[in-house]
Amino acid sequence: MIRITLIGSGNVAQHLIKAFTKSGLIEIAQVFSRNKETLAHLLGSDKIITDFSALIPTDLCIIAVSDNAISEVSKQLPFQNQLVVHTSGAAPLDVLDSKNRKGVFYPLQTFSKNKEVDFSGIPFCLEAENHSDFVVLETVAKSISNAVFSITSEQRKALHVSAVFVNNFTNHLYLLGQQICEEHHVPFEILKPLIQETSEKIKTLNPAEAQTGPAKRNDSNTIDGHLKYLTNENQKNIYKILTQSIQNNGKEL
Repeated sequence: MIRITLIGSGNVAQHLIKAFTKSGLIEIAQVFSRNKETLAHLLGSDKIITDFSALIPTDLCIIAVSDNAISEVSKQLPFQNQLVVHTSGAAPLDVLDSKNRKGVFYPLQTFSKNKEVDFSGIPFCLEAENHSDFVVLETVAKSISNAVFSITSEQRKALHVSAVFVNNFTNHLYLLGQQICEEHHVPFEILKPLIQETSEKIKTLNPAEAQTGPAKRNDSNTIDGHLKYLTNENQKNIYKILTQSIQNNGKEL
C-alpha cells in the first residue's frame, strides 16, 4: 500500500481523490485544503488538513494546485527529502522547492467539477529525478490508469501546447458556433452529431486526412459568403486565420 498526500481541492485534486479511493493500492493519508467543506463530500474530516504544519511525510506528496501557486506551496511543506510532485503540464520540474525530491505526475485530460471521467484511459505523463522515485510514480499511476508514459520536461511542454490547441481552443470554437446559432435562433444541438463524428474520425484517420470543408476545397465563393455573413469582427478574424492555416497546409489527399 502506497500512502500519499494530496495538496489542493480543485478539479484535478477532487478527481484524483475519487480515483485513488477506488484503487486498492493507494491510501490517501492526508489532503490539504484551506476549506474543509470543499472536500467534505469526498473524505472524512480527520484526513482534511488546513494547516501546512500538520502535514506528515508519506510515500508521495502530490501538489495539485494552479501553476502560479506550485512554488509557494512546495516551500511551505514541513518536511524534507520526500518525493514531491506537481500535476502541471506547463510548469517546469525546478518550480518545486529543492528541499524535497522532485517529480511530475501529469494527467493529460480536461477536468470539470461535475463531469465524471474514466481514469483507466487517461494518459499519465511522469518524470522523476531518479529511477526509484519514478517507479513509485509509475506504480501509483498504473493503479488508476492503463496509459502511463515517461515524458521529459521538454516533451511535456510540447504536449501541453498541443493540448491547448486540440482541447481549449477547440472548445472555444464550440462556443463561437453556439453564439452564432443563438444569434440566429438555431438550436446548437443540431451540430452535436457533427462534433461527435469529427472527434471520432481521428481515431482512424490522421487530422490531415480527416480535414474537410470550404478551406480544404478552396471554395472561395463559400468562404467569401461566410465572411460577409459574419458580423462579429472577432469571429470573422478567427475564420480568416483558420481558413488561411488550412490552405497553407496545402496537402491534397
